[in-house]
Amino acid sequence: MSETQHQTPSHCTADFCLIPLGTPTASVSKEVADVQRLLKKSGLNYSMHSAGTTLEGSWDEVTKVIGQAHAMLHAQGIVRIQSDIRIGSRTDKQQSFDSKVTAVNDLLAADGE
Repeated sequence: MSETQHQTPSHCTADFCLIPLGTPTASVSKEVADVQRLLKKSGLNYSMHSAGTTLEGSWDEVTKVIGQAHAMLHAQGIVRIQSDIRIGSRTDKQQSFDSKVTAVNDLLAADGE
């Protein structure tokens, strides 16, 4: 199979943080809320945290909605956006971000603390 014939992964987990630059104030909570609304409409599983959002779905779905978030904020007048994105995929099993956290919490609970 040639390199251009490979399919993108059917499942991945991405952690991303969109950073709108040049906003009128230091606060970006409005833009974050708008991105969260977009993610809710996407139907993908996601979880916001203090430094970004974790998102899971197919590679194509995940990267598409991150691109749509950029486009949406640009349409609102944000002329520059930087994003930090980390994406992981695996082929041996499908694992949700919730199950990863649960696995660690189970180990911690076994410590008896």
